[in-house]
Amino acid sequence: MDTPNYITALLAPTGKKVASRKVWSIDLEYVWLPFFTATNVQGDTAIPQDAIGAPLRLAKAKDGSVKFSQNGRPVLKVATELSSQIRVVRENFVASLVNYAGEVQLAKPDEYKAHVEACQKAGEPIGMAIQTDVAEAIALRVQDQMAEAASGSGEPKAEVPTEARELVGAAS
Repeated sequence: MDTPNYITALLAPTGKKVASRKVWSIDLEYVWLPFFTATNVQGDTAIPQDAIGAPLRLAKAKDGSVKFSQNGRPVLKVATELSSQIRVVRENFVASLVNYAGEVQLAKPDEYKAHVEACQKAGEPIGMAIQTDVAEAIALRVQDQMAEAASGSGEPKAEVPTEARELVGAAS
């Protein structure tokens, strides 16, 4: 099975772009707006021109007043028409990734299974190290809390579990 061009393109590194407003972790100005301009031109979407021309809007409360963030700046949101279409693209993107993985599983079941098993085996030492580190950190925290309580230097803090939870691996 040959890898489709759209998957190869997703995996190819690209140069860094100047940061701007992100929607779904993708740049609004350099990716979403040109993409949706092209889809409008092609007739694939009918996003209003004002949504593309002024994609950021003031967020407003139910009473119509402007919302402000904790730092005192007005809150901006992406125009509803753009936001809705981005959600559709995101859902379709996820579906295409899941579909591709399923196609590879069907076309190469033995290789896929072997790779999953190899990845899980390679990840075991990392999971075990995490469990050890967490157990040690909890033990130190409990010791500190017990020492603090014994010296009477303050109220006891919230209880910390003494047993580390078992990490669960990904299902195969």
